[in-house]
Amino acid sequence: MTEDSAKKTAPYGESEKKIAPYGESEKKTAPYGAWPSPVTTELMTAGAVSLGALSAFGEEVAWLEGRPAEAGRQVLMLRRADGTIEEATPAPANVGSRVHEYGGGAYALGQGLIIYSERSDGSVQLIEDGAPARRLPTPDGCRYADFEFDPARRRVIAVREDHHGRPPSDPKAAIVALSLEGAPEEILVEGPDFLSSPRLSPDGTRLAWLEWSHPDMPWDATRLFCARLSGEGRVGEARLIAGGGAPEAIVQPAWSPDGVLHFSSDRTGWWNLYARRGEADEALCPVEAEIGGPHWVFRQRFYAFLPDGRIIVSVVRDGVRKVAIIANGALSPRDDFGQVLDCPAPVGAGAAYVAAPPHAPASIALKPTLDAPALVLRAAAPAILPPEAVSIGEPIAFATSHGPGRAFWYAPRNAGFEGPQGEKPPLVVLIHGGPTSMTTNNFSLNVQWWTSRGFGVVDVNYGGSTGFGRPFRRLLDGAWGLVDVEDCEAAARHLAALGLVDPARMAIRGGSAGGFTTLAALTSGSGVFKAGASLYGVADLTLLARDTHKFESRYLDRLIGPLSQSRALYDERSPISHLDRLACPVIFFQGEDDKTVPPNQAQTMADAMKARGLSVAFYLFSGEGHGFRKAQTLKRVLELELDFYGRAFGFEPPGLSERVVISGGA
Repeated sequence: MTEDSAKKTAPYGESEKKIAPYGESEKKTAPYGAWPSPVTTELMTAGAVSLGALSAFGEEVAWLEGRPAEAGRQVLMLRRADGTIEEATPAPANVGSRVHEYGGGAYALGQGLIIYSERSDGSVQLIEDGAPARRLPTPDGCRYADFEFDPARRRVIAVREDHHGRPPSDPKAAIVALSLEGAPEEILVEGPDFLSSPRLSPDGTRLAWLEWSHPDMPWDATRLFCARLSGEGRVGEARLIAGGGAPEAIVQPAWSPDGVLHFSSDRTGWWNLYARRGEADEALCPVEAEIGGPHWVFRQRFYAFLPDGRIIVSVVRDGVRKVAIIANGALSPRDDFGQVLDCPAPVGAGAAYVAAPPHAPASIALKPTLDAPALVLRAAAPAILPPEAVSIGEPIAFATSHGPGRAFWYAPRNAGFEGPQGEKPPLVVLIHGGPTSMTTNNFSLNVQWWTSRGFGVVDVNYGGSTGFGRPFRRLLDGAWGLVDVEDCEAAARHLAALGLVDPARMAIRGGSAGGFTTLAALTSGSGVFKAGASLYGVADLTLLARDTHKFESRYLDRLIGPLSQSRALYDERSPISHLDRLACPVIFFQGEDDKTVPPNQAQTMADAMKARGLSVAFYLFSGEGHGFRKAQTLKRVLELELDFYGRAFGFEPPGLSERVVISGGA
């Protein structure tokens, strides 16, 4: 996008007046950032849920519903074939896995069967024919995920992470079989540092799986294996199918109904779909787009087999995920699905999916047939914002030293308020985590919280993000804290140069790896940002490398370099080493039980800022880990951060129940 086109299409300023049905005289004037908003903390906590992990079996559809109002409890919801919807796991059950800490794949459906991992204690629970859940016998200290039913042998196959008697940083991975009859579990595969995606062929004679080892992350290099099973279900000699040559990231192995092994690989630079036929891999539809993604969590779905032999896929282009169908080597877009969270799951002649449009909250949707209108089964939140009050993310491009930068721009928007004449809105720059992740312009209350109050928001897909091919994803190799910071600063400067935001009131915020980029930008010495918020972010890279969990313990080998060889570089890139460059206030939010980025990261940074007399606020939340789940925590973070920006940028947010406490500074 050129700067001229950005000026013409940005829903702000003159273009906003054309879109909004309100005349200027019908809008009230209030300072940017202080507009009263219908997006309340109650709506974002008690009134909203998260929706995800959708799956289907026959005519039944299931999904997980995260409820902040119930301390973040994850509930398995089930839509029966007759259309009735029920809680399959009533309180106090909390469905979730902590394998690799990030989990995923925490439940599976079978014929009259539901199996799930109980997050509170790691136990494996079985629901059979509607009876109350019963615990399967499993060893102490183990976690389970990525379940796969083996109905002929009355067992379930799963990934196990064994922490019993082992250092917290070095659990042992295995693929195991759990008997539904209560017999001791059996180890099927072990040895590599990491295992995932055990998938049983339709006839039960073959098992495929993925594995990888340090220092690779699963989006760097994985290996796909397959082995024959004996009649009793024991694994025979493993055969390498893909991933043995040049590094390639393979995701989602799956068997077609006629027993052909499929998988997604980024061997061409893009995650595309392949079928293993004989001794060769057939590329089903080569495209310069992503039909795949990074393996952060288990059981991600990027494609599925339709009853008529076609393949339905989710395709990412330019940060937007949509649906298409592959048939006879051709990719046919299905725009009638709109934007989605993942690939639809076939249900009879139709499909169920998580709809994620840019203009309304996400929902569980069902098409009775592929060409039928969608039925909404469950919405994540009430659609309380009228269309004219929703800020929709507009893709923008801007110059960086490594090529075009990518982001989504959200203009401030409120049906009843506008800013004072001649004033520009403050900007919040959002930094996604990972850093191997991506942002989309799917509707988010976390964005509308800011835009409805008069903030501009830019959500950046910095170099290193997923969704733009492997070369773009590799831009952070050896350059974490440089490329990502450059992109965030460039996006902010671009919007300021267009006159869309106030360059004196630009803030940056991010969580986890996004928290690191936030702190790195604030200590870069550029002075672009005047305030920042770090949510469970990284301040000291050496501490992170020494004190994180196994899954990410070698992540920095590529992003920075091996610690044993690059200690000086770790110090140079760590924000805590550059407090002398920090000249603006920072607020820290941290979970006390965080195992991914331990609390000492934020505490050390905040203490150092206090010692130097810099303005800082620090909040530690008990019972919270890496990512906040409880309604009360989420509410406090929203209000405290808003008040923090009000203090920094000179406006008074209305209706706050708690005011931020800032130490140090003026």
